[in-house]
Amino acid sequence: MTAQETIEATVDDGIMTITLNRPDRLNAFTPTMMRELIAAFDEADADDSVRAVIMTGAGRAYCAGADLGGGGETFDYAKRPDQLEQGSPIREDGSVDYSHPGVRDGGGRLTLRIFNCRKPVIGAINGPAVGIGVTMTLPMDFRLASDGAKFGFVFARRGIVPEAASSWFLPRLVGIGQALDWCYSGRVFGAEEALKGALVRSIHAPDQLLDAARRLAWELTAQSAPVSIALTRQMMWRMMGAEHPMIAHRLDSRAIWSRGQSGDAKEGVTSFLEKREASYPDRVSADFPDLGELLADPEYQ
Repeated sequence: MTAQETIEATVDDGIMTITLNRPDRLNAFTPTMMRELIAAFDEADADDSVRAVIMTGAGRAYCAGADLGGGGETFDYAKRPDQLEQGSPIREDGSVDYSHPGVRDGGGRLTLRIFNCRKPVIGAINGPAVGIGVTMTLPMDFRLASDGAKFGFVFARRGIVPEAASSWFLPRLVGIGQALDWCYSGRVFGAEEALKGALVRSIHAPDQLLDAARRLAWELTAQSAPVSIALTRQMMWRMMGAEHPMIAHRLDSRAIWSRGQSGDAKEGVTSFLEKREASYPDRVSADFPDLGELLADPEYQ
C-alpha cells in the first residue's frame, strides 16, 4: 500500500482494513486525511485480491469530526491554505463562483468516493464518531459499533449544516423523522440509540469489534462472484434515489444481459450443478461493465 500520513491501510486475507491514524487528535478529519482515504479506496477497487473494506479508528476514537485547530475560522474554506492553492472562488465583484472546486465540501468528496466503491464497505466504529466522523460512515454498507461508541450530527451546534452528502444518505438509512431529530438537536448519543434508530447493525465489546466486522465481510463475499457483488452494490445504492421502478427494470435488464454472458455466470451455474465450490474467473478491475451505459436513457416504451 502507498505510504500514508494520517491513515493506515493493510490487506490481509482478502480484506482491506483502513485505520484512521491520528489518535493524539482523536482521528480528527483533515484535507490530507480526505485525500489519503480517497486514494485508499482507489487502491481497493484496483486490487482484485480485496473483497471487502473495513474502516476503523486508532486509539479511543473513531473520528471526532473536523480538526478544529483552526479555531473560529475552521469552516471558512475561503481562507484555508489548501483551498487557496486552487485559487479563490470569490469573484472580483465579491460574488461567489459556486462551481469553483474550492467550494466543494471535502467530506462530500470522500462519501461520494465511498458511494462509488466496488467492494462492500463496513464501518467498525470503535469510539466517538461525530460530525464528519459519523457522516463519512453513511455510504458504508454496514456500521458495527463498540458498546462505548458515541455519535453526533453536531453541525447546527457549530453554526453550520450537515455535510458529506448526509442530507441524501441519512434520511434514506434512518427515516426523515429520525434524521431531523439528530440533526436539529445536534446531541451526542450512544450505541444503543444508534442501534434502535437503525444507524448501526450491531453492538460489540471493544475487543470483539474488528473480528465481528471481518466475519461479516467474509459472510458477505466468500461464496459470491466479486463482479456481481460490485454491480449489485451500485444497483442497490443508485436505485434508492430512482423515481420509478421502470428505472430499476431498465438497469436490472441490462445488468442481467451483461452478466448472463460472463464466465462468472457459466461457472455459477456449473458449480451448482456439480455440487462444488465456484471459482469465478471475472475480475472487478477488468470485467466490471460500463455503468453509464447500463443507466443510460432512453427508457423502455
